Amino acid sequence: MAKPDKSFFIRPEVTHIASELLGKLLISDIGGRRTSGIIVETEAYSWREKGCHAFQNKMTKRNSTMFLEGGVAYVYLCYGIHSLLNVVTNTKGQADAVLIRALEPVDGIAIMQQRTGAKTERRITSGPGKLTKALGVDISYDGLNLLKSKSIIRIEDANRAIAKQTIVKTTRIGIEFAGDDSKLPWRFYLRDNPWVSVIC
Repeated sequence: MAKPDKSFFIRPEVTHIASELLGKLLISDIGGRRTSGIIVETEAYSWREKGCHAFQNKMTKRNSTMFLEGGVAYVYLCYGIHSLLNVVTNTKGQADAVLIRALEPVDGIAIMQQRTGAKTERRITSGPGKLTKALGVDISYDGLNLLKSKSIIRIEDANRAIAKQTIVKTTRIGIEFAGDDSKLPWRFYLRDNPWVSVIC
């Protein structure tokens, strides 16, 4: 399958990228075991707003990956438990990223169940912490280049047309601390898709 090239990820409009990632295929070949899913929910983050780890472009040890050129993975621990996978966007030094919030499973469903301990496939990738566990992604993959053809984590086109009217645009989840910026309509998901984390 074709992959989005670097130009897709280094654009300055992080919300456009977050929306256009819907319908693409996220693949993990970790440990030689292929798992994948269609991206059905994302959230955009920019250094210009308070919901972002790199608000006002302030670099720390935790967020330094966000300052790399777009197309790499930014993986961090949430609450010290869940590894969350983001795709860095924009040019080097402009700390924007898209959080992958939910997937519709495609390949390796039995492997995903094994990794998560789930007895069925129902909603095993319906949240950012769930999907990384299912795909075997942890913080050791922070900074991984997602654009290399043999990268063990990568994003490809899924040949799945997404009609604009099926994309829901709403506020992000769990960032009330960001004040007015928490009200930005920077979360995107596919209407009526059963794998979306939270419907609102």
